[in-house]
Amino acid sequence: MSLGELIRRRREEKKLTQDQVADRVGISKQYLSNIETDRIKNPPSDGVIERLEEKLKFPPGQLRKMAHMARTPMDIRAEHESLTAEVEKLRSVLKQLLAGREKTTGGAKLNAIARRLKSAKSNVSDILSAGRTVPIINKVSAGYPHHFTDLDYPPSVADEYIRCPDVHDSQAFAAHVVGDSMEPKYAAGDLVIFSPNTQVRSGDDCFVRFTADSSTTFKRFYSAKGGKIRLQPLNDKYPTEMYDREEIDGLWPAVMRIERIGKA
Repeated sequence: MSLGELIRRRREEKKLTQDQVADRVGISKQYLSNIETDRIKNPPSDGVIERLEEKLKFPPGQLRKMAHMARTPMDIRAEHESLTAEVEKLRSVLKQLLAGREKTTGGAKLNAIARRLKSAKSNVSDILSAGRTVPIINKVSAGYPHHFTDLDYPPSVADEYIRCPDVHDSQAFAAHVVGDSMEPKYAAGDLVIFSPNTQVRSGDDCFVRFTADSSTTFKRFYSAKGGKIRLQPLNDKYPTEMYDREEIDGLWPAVMRIERIGKA
């Protein structure tokens, strides 16, 4: 969701007109309309952004971070995201090394390094970031259940990351779609972001992990009678599957799809 869309949605949730918000913020109705429809070349000034945050009851700093990100040149933003990903990887590895070494001299030194990395990440993110850098951990089969691996990395660590401005789940992960059972909505090669901390609802498209062998699949989830779980492909050539709840180890809803360009 863009900065303008977020402002428009909050204004509508508050049942305020553009005239009312523009008057309270001290800008013209036309300028507010241009902001909401993303027709302005550059984001509003910090003063306007802060007044919008105040009048529309946003958490302090939320819009400002998004505006700062939008003003940041793409090459600098890409470099920041790469560095952030590397810091995140180092922090996760250090966290693993710290286990059981808290009382040793080496452990104390590692603790100090971890604190400095955390501080450095926080300071940079406060200036530039919006959303999270999400690890792309592997591929998920949109067909029959397929063995899944997280590449043996610590949680939230991978070789490749993607910045997702609207995703704030610290455990979010991404996977490329393999197969065609979720066509036409999802095609092979598309990147799907999954959010383990988002409550799953009947009708959600989910990353599914099976209890027996930890294999996974990508299907639409429905609650069925008798406590059953129905996994529904979107492609009619694949059958619907029914499972007992204890057969499913995890259901994580998809929250974003990034379409692959130039499909074969």
